[in-house]
Amino acid sequence: MANNQATPGGPQSVANVLATGTVGIKDLLAPSFVEVDFTHLKIDEKFYRTLYVVGYPRYVAANWLYSLITFDHPLYISMYIYPTESKSVLDELKRKIAEMEATIESDVKAGKVVDPTVQVALDDAFALQAELAKGSERFFQFGLYITIPADTKEELETITKEVDSSLSSILVIAKQAILEMEEGFKSTLPMFSDKLSVWRNMDTTSLATTFPFATASLTRNEGILYGINQHDGSLIIFDRFTLENANSVILGKSGGGKSFFVKLEALRLLMMDVDVIIIDPENEYRKLTETMGGEFVVFSTTSQYKINPFDLTKDHPEPDELSNKILALHSLMRVIMGDLTPAQDALLDRALVLTYREAGITQDPATFTNEAPLLEDLYKIFNGMETPEAKEMAGRLEKFVMGSASGIFNQKSNFDIKNHFTVFGIRDLEENLRPVAMYIVLDYIWNVVRRGEPKKRVLIVDEAWYLIKHKDSGAYLHNFAKRARKYHLGLTTITQDVEDFLATDEGKAIVTNSSLQIILKQSTAAVDKITETFYLTGGEKHFLLSAGVGEGLFFAGQSHVGFRGIASDDERGLIE
Repeated sequence: MANNQATPGGPQSVANVLATGTVGIKDLLAPSFVEVDFTHLKIDEKFYRTLYVVGYPRYVAANWLYSLITFDHPLYISMYIYPTESKSVLDELKRKIAEMEATIESDVKAGKVVDPTVQVALDDAFALQAELAKGSERFFQFGLYITIPADTKEELETITKEVDSSLSSILVIAKQAILEMEEGFKSTLPMFSDKLSVWRNMDTTSLATTFPFATASLTRNEGILYGINQHDGSLIIFDRFTLENANSVILGKSGGGKSFFVKLEALRLLMMDVDVIIIDPENEYRKLTETMGGEFVVFSTTSQYKINPFDLTKDHPEPDELSNKILALHSLMRVIMGDLTPAQDALLDRALVLTYREAGITQDPATFTNEAPLLEDLYKIFNGMETPEAKEMAGRLEKFVMGSASGIFNQKSNFDIKNHFTVFGIRDLEENLRPVAMYIVLDYIWNVVRRGEPKKRVLIVDEAWYLIKHKDSGAYLHNFAKRARKYHLGLTTITQDVEDFLATDEGKAIVTNSSLQIILKQSTAAVDKITETFYLTGGEKHFLLSAGVGEGLFFAGQSHVGFRGIASDDERGLIE
C-alpha cells in the first residue's frame, strides 16, 4: 500500500475518560466530532470525499499516474495490491476464453458482424494466458482509492470535479463512495485497512506502471552540470537548448550566489562551444573575461568603444528594416527623454524619418549602405522645426549631444563582436544612463545575432531591473525573449529586486517566456510573491527562506527540484 498523508486517530468515549480520570494520546489527537454524510465526511472543520477507481485504460506508459500524484491540491492516495495464485487465474482465463470464442462463433454462424471489443478482449486473454503459463507474468488484485480534503463544501465539489477531469484525461473512471464515505476514508488512512474492496485484475507489467515514482531527476545525456539534486542526490545535467526556448531567469537576494552561479554556467557553456555575451552593470565579470581570453567592452565618456543606435543592418537587410529601426528608436527616445504625449510621439516619428532622409536613407534597402545619422542629427532636426514642442524635445536631448553624456551615444560605431566571450561593462556610467546604455547594447546585439551565422549563443542581462523599471525598455526585453529562439539565442535575465520585477507585466511575461527558471535564496519580503508566481508548496517556500548560498529551486519545463550548485577547485579558482 502507498499513501501520502496521515490523519488523526478515532475518538475515545467520554465515559471511559471520566471513569479513568486521565486523558490519553487518543483524546489529544482525536477530532471533536465526525459527521458522516452520504457523499462526504466532516471531521472538525474539514470535509473529505473518497473516490474509488473502477475503469482503467487499455494501454498505459510508465508513470501514467503522474498527473494524479502531482495534482495541485493535497490528496490521500492508497493502493492495495493482493497476489493471486496463477493456477486459479489460468482456470478462470480458460473459461473466459471459451465464452468469448463461443460468442464470436455464434455471431459468425448468425451472419452478424463480430463485436470488435470481444475480439480485442480475446486477443488480450490469449496473450496473458501464454505469459502466465510461461511464468513471466503474475496476477494481482489491485485497488486504487483517493480521498480529497477541503476546507469548505464548495471547495470539495470544485476539487472533486478537477480530480475527475484529470483522471478522465488519462482514461481512468472513478466513482464516489456514496453511502460508504467512512469506509472510504478509513481505506486511505496509513493502516492497510481496505474497507471498500473494489479491485481490478492486473498482471505484473501493468501493475509496475502504476507505482507513483514521479521522479524529479533532471539528468540528461547532453548539456552542462548545474548542480546536485537535493531530492535524490543525482546530478542535474541539462541542455537548455532542448527546451521550448533557451531562455532562463535567475531570481535571488543579494549574497544568495547569483553571480557565482551565472559565472559557472558561462564557463561551462564556453566549453560546449556556446558563445556567451554579458551586459554587466557592476563590472563583476571583468576578471573572468580576462582569465578566459574574452573581450571586456567598457562604456563610459572616455571609453574607446562606441555604438551608434541609428545603425542599420547592411548585409541582407529585411524589407521592413528601416521601419523596425524607427520603432526601436521610439522606445529608446522614451527611455532617454521620459514620457511623451501622443502629439510629441507623432513629432518624434516625423523627426526620425526626416533624420534618415537627410542622410539619404529611405525604405529602399539600396540606401542602407549610406552612412547612418547620429543622435546630433535628430537634435538638429528638432531645432530646425522651430516649434515650442520641438524645441522642448531638443532640450531633452541636449545632455546626450552637447552635455555630459555627449561622448557616449553620439559617435559612429567602431566595434563588432568577434570574441566567443564578450562582456559589456557599464558600471562607469551614472545610474540614470545605465538603462539607455543597456537598451542600445541590446539592440546592437540583436542586430549582430540576426545577421550573424546561426549558432548557439547565450545573452546574460545582469540586474535586468534597470530595464524593467522603464516600460518601453522592459517591453523591448520581453520582445527580445520571445524572438530569441528563432536565432538559436538563449536570454538569461538576472535580478535581485525580485518583488519589483514580478510586480510588472513585463517582468512576469519574461518569466513566462523562460523555460529555465532558477530561484535562489529569497528574503521574507519577496518569498510570498515568488510563491504566488510559481505556485510553490509550503515546503518549497520554507526551503527558499532557509537555503544556503548557491541553493534553491531549479525549474526546467514541467519539472522542478531543489538543487545545490557545485564547482571544482579549478572552476572556483577561475571565478573567484
